[in-house]
Amino acid sequence: MKVHKMINAKDKSSMKARLARIEGQLRGVQRLIDADEPDCEMVVQQMAAARKAMDKAAHTMLACIIEAHIKAGETDDLSDLGALISKYA
Repeated sequence: MKVHKMINAKDKSSMKARLARIEGQLRGVQRLIDADEPDCEMVVQQMAAARKAMDKAAHTMLACIIEAHIKAGETDDLSDLGALISKYA
């Protein structure tokens, strides 16, 4: 049985805001690259920040999945949780 937990309205709004900030960061990286003489260190620094922000958003969604599986009684032991984490991490 596949368990689906739907994100609530408050969390959905928060996630959309987070993704909009990440989108802005990525546009900023594009602007840096478009500069006449791009500063490679600045570009990679901004890329790392965007990657970390995306990872944090993904971890939030992974927690949602794990919570749904636990509430549905689909995880009998830690190896089940490990498999879920390995699948998406």
